[in-house]
Amino acid sequence: MPKSAQGPTNKSIVAVLVIILLGLFVFQIYNKPKKNHDNIPFSEFSEAISTDKIASVMIQGRNITGTYKDGKEFKTFAPEDPDLVKRLREKGVRISARPDEESGIWQNIFISWFPMLLLIGVWIFFMRQMQSGGGKAMSFGKSKARLFTGRENRVTFHDVAGIDEAKEELQEIIDFLVDPKKFTKLGGRIPKGVLLVGPPGTGKTLLARAIAGEANVPFFTISGSDFVEMFVGVGASRVRDLFNQAKKNAPCIIFIDEIDAVGRHRGAGLGGGHDEREQTLNQLLVEMDGFESNEGVIVMSATNRPDVLDPALLRPGRFDRQIVVSTPDVKGREEILKVHTRKTLISDNVDLSIIARGTPGFSGADLANLVNEAALIAARRNKKAVEMDDFEHAKDKVIMGVERRSMIIPYEERRLTAYHEAGHALVAKMIPGTDPIHKVTIIPRGRALGLTQQLPIDERHTYSKDYLLNSISILLGGRVAEELVIGQLTTGSGNDIERATKIARKMVCEWGMSDRLGPLNYGKNEEHIFLGKEISRNRDFSEQTAQGIDEELKELIDNCYTRAKNLISKHIESLHALANALLEKEVLDGQEIDSIIRVGDAPGLPV
Repeated sequence: MPKSAQGPTNKSIVAVLVIILLGLFVFQIYNKPKKNHDNIPFSEFSEAISTDKIASVMIQGRNITGTYKDGKEFKTFAPEDPDLVKRLREKGVRISARPDEESGIWQNIFISWFPMLLLIGVWIFFMRQMQSGGGKAMSFGKSKARLFTGRENRVTFHDVAGIDEAKEELQEIIDFLVDPKKFTKLGGRIPKGVLLVGPPGTGKTLLARAIAGEANVPFFTISGSDFVEMFVGVGASRVRDLFNQAKKNAPCIIFIDEIDAVGRHRGAGLGGGHDEREQTLNQLLVEMDGFESNEGVIVMSATNRPDVLDPALLRPGRFDRQIVVSTPDVKGREEILKVHTRKTLISDNVDLSIIARGTPGFSGADLANLVNEAALIAARRNKKAVEMDDFEHAKDKVIMGVERRSMIIPYEERRLTAYHEAGHALVAKMIPGTDPIHKVTIIPRGRALGLTQQLPIDERHTYSKDYLLNSISILLGGRVAEELVIGQLTTGSGNDIERATKIARKMVCEWGMSDRLGPLNYGKNEEHIFLGKEISRNRDFSEQTAQGIDEELKELIDNCYTRAKNLISKHIESLHALANALLEKEVLDGQEIDSIIRVGDAPGLPV
């Protein structure tokens, strides 16, 4: 935006004021009546006192000026003389006194000019604050949006991978801004808004940065939280100012990151209709599609909570397009890894396709963190390039947590952990159709004393009833192994039981997988609109139905527990072999587990 001419004018005014003040200052110092005084020695002054020739004196510190009785004036400098005033009074001399001349001048100037200087300083401060950015004095209503030029740290679509469909949709927006006649000649109109929706870390903000780098139009970027301040009406004022700037620079793009900070459902705040956040949202709705047209201004926003946004914000005419930026699949993860390893020295033995298959559910941010962790591990090991084992170590660190090898664990507790993890692994190997075991460890990682990690071969988007029952059986395998071998129950299976119960409750109450209760949804989740998470479950069923749900949950868990118990009892020797191997090696991968299980306990054995 062009700078206002107000700045140079104010600087000129300040310069003139400073010159005037200096002139007055000099004038006050030197504009004193100059009198001709005869400088006389102090001895002559003392003799004049004795001969009664002096009429009056003015004492300023040690400087003495006075008048003879014949009218002549004199000046002298007096040494320390405590009897001087007494002698003058004895002769009847009229005595006047003033403070020292230097201190008197400065003190007078300070007292007389300080209030005016203070007022001028405050005025200059406020003028500077009014001309500076948002959030300062007298500029609360100014938008905090930053005009992105794309010259520094430029990101293009070449740096975005794994979300090809989203890139195509956004490329069309750029083409519309560059050549609108290509679309308008067929009766089409430019979209008013584009909403990027997806889990955290999938690249929504990166897409916006890429658009700023690709488009040759002004790009305003702002966060949703930048609209709201402690002062009422500031958010709406900033929205107005933002769109006024955008209209002056049309065609342009406005990007609002984390729009759920101001776009949540209206009527949910404690302040009702006078809530500051709701006023901001109302103004945003009007600016996007109100009486005034915003031709050439496209609003882009990003959020990972579209369910909490106000319906008026999502209707066509405001956010015409909702582009889902999902978690990448295997191919997308491999492309993302290629992007993040461009500036990383990797060894020839690194196969990014294997790493992509071993990281299901990873987002773009997770993969970037994985590459960075692998590079740090390789540097810590004084390697010249990042190798495959560095990526494997980094993947285990990201998924399972940091190894706590310094943690001292008694042998009995290590033995218990080994049998617990061996129970998980054995049940997972014996049940057909489960995800392959990637690694089993009894080295403490994070908050767990041991971990059994499974990695799916293919991407899963829906889960069958059999798969969920298998998962519950695997979770209960650790507790079954403790019961059969150790002969007592411990707290180590607490998290397993919690996860198994959660899966079972969802199967019965949400997914309709109970033959007894049927395909019905029992209980409605009560979510706080600001927390965005479940805080309670509304009980909209009878007491008899609640009893039936409890019985169905217990029966489902008991059946899975019995299934796991029968499997482990049948293959108890394999359980002992796995536990002993874990106690010896501490870590077992999938191939080692297959070699330990004897031939009669081959994976995929029907149950």
